[in-house]
Amino acid sequence: MPDPLVIPTEHGLYCPAGDFHIDPWKPVPRAVVTHAHSDHATWGCETYLCAARGLDVLTLRVAPRGEDARGEGAVRPSFQPLDWNTLIDVGGVRVSLHPAGHILGSAQVRLEHKGRVTVISGDYKTDPDPTCDPFEPVRCDTFITESTFGLPVYRWPAQRDVFDEINAWWRECQQSGRTGVLFAYALGKAQRLLAGIDASIGPILAHGALLRFNEAYRAAGVALPPVEHATDENARATRGRALVIAPPSANDARWLRKFGPASLAMASGWMRIRGTRRRRALDRGFVLSDHCDWPSLLNAVRETGAESVGVTHGYARALSRFLAERGLHTYVVPTRYTGETDDAPDNASAEP
Repeated sequence: MPDPLVIPTEHGLYCPAGDFHIDPWKPVPRAVVTHAHSDHATWGCETYLCAARGLDVLTLRVAPRGEDARGEGAVRPSFQPLDWNTLIDVGGVRVSLHPAGHILGSAQVRLEHKGRVTVISGDYKTDPDPTCDPFEPVRCDTFITESTFGLPVYRWPAQRDVFDEINAWWRECQQSGRTGVLFAYALGKAQRLLAGIDASIGPILAHGALLRFNEAYRAAGVALPPVEHATDENARATRGRALVIAPPSANDARWLRKFGPASLAMASGWMRIRGTRRRRALDRGFVLSDHCDWPSLLNAVRETGAESVGVTHGYARALSRFLAERGLHTYVVPTRYTGETDDAPDNASAEP
């Protein structure tokens, strides 16, 4: 039986006792948001409770801009930033936020009511990442976990090995006179790549979609190397030497033409599956994810001490079945989202 403290509704997960939603997929009066990715942070809510560390990137996602900000009836949300591990009362429910290790400011939501504790993980990873606060296991009675990569095939290589591969590929690109174009999710993954690569190899350019997030990360104290906007002029001046970081949606012949001969690559957990690189017409695929792999998911669930586990996003039924066979009470939490669809292979889909 699902946890009565949080129930699925047409707007997403809802806490009736506190009268608020967690990561709603439709606008609601009160939203508690785990992080700023678009499948968790819905535009149009009246108030957003979020981790203080993630306030700037969340504001970039959901605050009205341009015509939306000036138009009559424009939604001007209020934000309630909360420091890590700080308890507040929301309608009689004790709420606190704890690091999830996914991206800057990503949080797990801890709810305490009538002696019971439920934790909603949001997206999370347990691998080290200098661009965000590390995942913190939170003891609870019920744990609602994501399962984006909830199959045994998903096991991540050592992070340092992946960055060594990326650096070696960049040097190979230079030796062959090609510009290296590396596709990655614009918020989170791109900044992690920038923090981990060897910036001394050559100039680094970035698609415009990354720049405002880069500045938000720098404002939060995250060290990133110098990055130039990938304009036509910069592209021409650095052909055959630069590394270009861009979102997967930029894999378009017209946009890529300005870099001259290029080698295309992607950094994603989906690169673990054979054939994904070929379907996307990539030269290289680097296995680097901001989500847990299979062993990390199992370990994270174990560390919570939860007796009941709700599973959502990705391979929810597979992970739920596996945990149930090992004595836990499990259930699938419905979602309308597949996770980071910009990174997903063509045949990836969420389970209901």
